This record gives sequence, structure tokens and C-alpha cells, in this order.
Amino acid sequence: MATVLITAAVVALLVILDQAIKLWATAVLAPVGAMLLIPGVVELRYYLNDGAAFSSFSGQQLFLIVFTSVAMVAIAAYLLIKRPARKLEYWAWVLVLAGGIGNWIDRVFNHQVVDYINFLFIRFAIFNLADVLVCTGIGLLVLNLILEELAAKKKASGEKTDGTI
Repeated sequence: MATVLITAAVVALLVILDQAIKLWATAVLAPVGAMLLIPGVVELRYYLNDGAAFSSFSGQQLFLIVFTSVAMVAIAAYLLIKRPARKLEYWAWVLVLAGGIGNWIDRVFNHQVVDYINFLFIRFAIFNLADVLVCTGIGLLVLNLILEELAAKKKASGEKTDGTI
């Protein structure tokens, strides 16, 4: 039960942080368009995205809302029912859940997502904290898969392993 409460608190805090930054971006960045943060590296630029990553599915809000809703319910159920044994996997899913909820809120209430982080040294999509949470979570899930595969190979080869990595 404690894990569920801690998880809910972490997700709530991350969603609140994401929404607070988006409110700040709307209030401060929208009137000026952009603010240079680190010259030649990154700026904060107000951008409304009516699609998903890299503006894919642009204008298809109902699809994105339904898809995200189903995905977030599935992730929450997985965390509550299965409770992944590896902490890395568990917290990776928590990050994906928090980021998904953050962008879902924007889509439901504003029909578009507020993005504000713009790298200047490469051509890349403008993004936000929720996107960072989802991408970090997915990256940690990939790392977890790699570590599980390495542990399985070690075990299959007869090496002593205590299951921790």
C-alpha cells in the first residue's frame, strides 16, 4: 500500500510540475514568443502542438486523447496488478505515466499541447517536461530490457548471479 501511495504522490508531483511550467510558458513566453536560455544551445519558445511527437497525428485530438487514455489506464493497471520486480522498470513506467497524463491534460482541456524547450544547435522538435518524462521512461525501459537479457545470459552460462544489477 505504501508503494501505491508513494507512486501516486510522485506521479501527481510530476504532473503538477509539468502543468505549472506550461502555465508559466503560456503567461510569460506566449507574449514574447521566445527567451534565449543558453546562447546557441537552447531557448524557451512558446509553441502549441496539436499533434503528438514531431507533430505526428496533427489535428487528430480525439484519437490522441483516446489512445493516451487507454495507454495510461493500462500502465496504471500494470503497476498496480503486476508490480514489476525490478525497481528500474517500475519507476520507468511511473515516468511514462506522469508524462502521458501531463500531455493528456493539455489535449483534453486545450486541444493542444504547450511545448517550450527548443534546442538551437540541432533541428529538433520543440518539446516539454512531459515529453522528457516519457522519453526518459522509455529509455529506462530499454535499459532494463538490456540488463535483464544480460542477467539471463549470465544465468544460462552458469555464472553466479544474485539477480541484482
